[in-house]
Amino acid sequence: MTQFRFVALSVVLALAACGKENAREAQQEKPPPPGVLVAKAERRDVRPTEQFTGRADAVDRVDVRARVEGFLEKRYFTEGQQVKAGDMLFRLEQPPFIALVEQREADLARAQAEANNAKVQLERAKQLLRTQNIPQSEADRREALYLTTVAGIKQAQAALDVARIDLGYTEIRAPIDGRIGRSTFTEGTLVGLGSPPLASIVNNDPVYVTFPVSQRELLDFRRKAEEQGRSRDVVVHLRLADGTAYAEPGKVNFLDVVADPGTDTVTVRAVFPNPKGMIVPGQFASVSVESAQPVASIVVPQAALQIDQAGPFVMVVSKDNKVEIRHVRTGSSLENAIVVDQGLQAGDRVVVEGAQKVRPGQAVQVSETPEEAPAKPKENPS
Repeated sequence: MTQFRFVALSVVLALAACGKENAREAQQEKPPPPGVLVAKAERRDVRPTEQFTGRADAVDRVDVRARVEGFLEKRYFTEGQQVKAGDMLFRLEQPPFIALVEQREADLARAQAEANNAKVQLERAKQLLRTQNIPQSEADRREALYLTTVAGIKQAQAALDVARIDLGYTEIRAPIDGRIGRSTFTEGTLVGLGSPPLASIVNNDPVYVTFPVSQRELLDFRRKAEEQGRSRDVVVHLRLADGTAYAEPGKVNFLDVVADPGTDTVTVRAVFPNPKGMIVPGQFASVSVESAQPVASIVVPQAALQIDQAGPFVMVVSKDNKVEIRHVRTGSSLENAIVVDQGLQAGDRVVVEGAQKVRPGQAVQVSETPEEAPAKPKENPS
């Protein structure tokens, strides 16, 4: 009997030891909640900004051409230099044109002499007609001759004017201020009305920058401006080819009245001061269009934004430290941050690190990011 009690007690003690061991193992196998790093959605004053790719265009560009035919005698400029309106650029061979002017002057003098003689003959005919010493027909003939010679004077004067104009065209001058390009022809070349331009002058201060804006973006900008109660005025900034920001802001001065049927875009043109010639006509540039008025907006770090088939979303940690998915509507991109137009409130905690380790409804351990300075508008390098 005593031996039986001893065996039973041993069994009970063994079972109790196993139960404690299983409980300890179960406690050890249960993992702690995953840790995530969160940041609070903040309300900041930002200027809505959109990015585009534009091309620089000259405000004024003139192709210098020969207006009469002649041999190119002399060039007066250095290629690439700045010129002023009225500066001499080329001179064509002048002697043939000078000779023609002298010929036309002689023609005019002859026409005037013929007119003077015809006038004298007409006055004499009128005197003889009063004494009936000349028939009426002769008087009429002399009057017609006089009128013909008067018309001859006008014709000769017009021919002289044309000859003088053509002589003036042998001196080719700059029509505008600007920078002149390379000379197409060398001295001694025969040029004329059908020849290519002798050179081009470009005035690039100020300078235009044109860029296409889709109808969707244009309508979205107008809708947001109306919803937020701000004006439609914008400021345009450039980033040059080397990645540096252009110091001078631009201003939109033209919006095309028709859309391109192939791309459904509208051409927008901004004008920039360009006193140092940093912007070269024809070059590409990254364009940032920024609202002239700041708007109070919800901002979260770029790292918080994810995308699925339903669109962009963020993972939000609730007050009881559980994760939920929140689909959002985004706005302008900032430096390391993004504007959220819809879906979040100021103070919402969004996951910026560790999102791949959690699922909706799961409890998490939360670490918060330190406070950061307000983000600046993002400018893409060209």
